[in-house]
Amino acid sequence: MSRPGTPGGQPGPQRTADRASAPSEPARAYAELTAGNRRFVSGAPRHPNQDAGHRAAVADGQHPFAVIVGCSDSRLAAEIIFDRGLGDLFVVRTAGHTAGPEVLGSVEYAVTVLGTPLVVVLGHDSCGAVQAARESSATGTQPPGHLGAVVDAVLPSLRRAEAEGVHDIDGIVDIHIAQTVETLLRQSPVLADEVAQGRCAVVGVSYRLAAGVVRPVAAVPAGFASLDVPTGSADPATAA
Repeated sequence: MSRPGTPGGQPGPQRTADRASAPSEPARAYAELTAGNRRFVSGAPRHPNQDAGHRAAVADGQHPFAVIVGCSDSRLAAEIIFDRGLGDLFVVRTAGHTAGPEVLGSVEYAVTVLGTPLVVVLGHDSCGAVQAARESSATGTQPPGHLGAVVDAVLPSLRRAEAEGVHDIDGIVDIHIAQTVETLLRQSPVLADEVAQGRCAVVGVSYRLAAGVVRPVAAVPAGFASLDVPTGSADPATAA
């Protein structure tokens, strides 16, 4: 991993010294992600920043414009569903997008060292980790090996869903996505401070496996994910 200020390409929004411009950066990053997802869904991806020239440009340094804390599901490849390329996304994946110390440290590295202005929790419908936790809770059995740690991390979301009267699997997934957003902010004062200072935002989105569409589920600051594309934001395929 490279520290900011090293040579290399600069895809996506960049941290600037001018604090007055900082609040616009998370919104621009989110706009670029959603634009890429629309291209993917429509079947017209541009595959930006995947050529040999860009590969060489980012070899000496990285400036990702979004952190993706995603589920490890093989159908949830962030660079594909958001139509991005090398150096664009700082991706951290675990089953059920569970957030342990290593995940938190990775997010903090991206946000504070690389200056990444957006953290996205990426979940999906029919999540196997949520289903496994649901089965474990219903039967009172624990899965073998370290799978138990994944189940244990999802159980608070199941209890929250039960308290809110949510019983369908995809409704529980939405709650689990929101719970992960809250967990990141609660367990990482570093990230919470970046958000409080307006330098970063955290958004939880749910991906539909069949349709390929992502939709916002939770956001901090509240309502952030409903923001329109900022005026004058760069085309995500040409930002450099």
